[in-house]
Amino acid sequence: MIRKGILFIVSAPSGTGKTSLCSELLRAFPDLILSISSTTRPKREGEQEGKDYFFLTQEQFEKKIQKKEFAEWARVYGQRYGTSRKFIEDQVEHGNDLLFEIDTQGALALKSMYPNSVLVFIFPPSLDHLRLRLEHRGKNTSQELEERLKKAQEEIRQSEKYDYFVVNDVFEEALVKLKAIIVAERNRKERVKPPLTLTLSPHCGERGG
Repeated sequence: MIRKGILFIVSAPSGTGKTSLCSELLRAFPDLILSISSTTRPKREGEQEGKDYFFLTQEQFEKKIQKKEFAEWARVYGQRYGTSRKFIEDQVEHGNDLLFEIDTQGALALKSMYPNSVLVFIFPPSLDHLRLRLEHRGKNTSQELEERLKKAQEEIRQSEKYDYFVVNDVFEEALVKLKAIIVAERNRKERVKPPLTLTLSPHCGERGG
């Protein structure tokens, strides 16, 4: 019997290393499928349609909202992001596990719709450490940096609703913990059917039998 697929949903403040960790998870578990979001934000250099995101205009996105095609959608830093309901349900019914990299708002919306989802929150070692990581990127103005740090604090407050916590201090150690979560959840008794049921013979255990 094929079990239903599992939604593994990973959230973290910007700059915590979530994308790098998820990329390594996909290498470690080739049968794990990355859920690709739709977005209204402009395509960045090197990004590919259908691999990184499905890039939509504001009008296209709005039409999908009206048709209830998104399992969840959210506005993040002025742009909209959404996850296809049909994609999720097709994969889950075929027993495929999905990996999501989304913010806390989207994660909690998915959890309410799919209660068996597994929510993992990745923490930076500290907010000071996170600030240094974001400054090192050199991609944000000082105002944008402060906005991301403020959002990070809001996301951390939401983390109490998650199932697992992982601190990304040492990358390799954080990756080991994420791998362990996937293996453990795939083998929960609620998710799998035992391969056989043992019925003991009435003479089993008798001496000389």
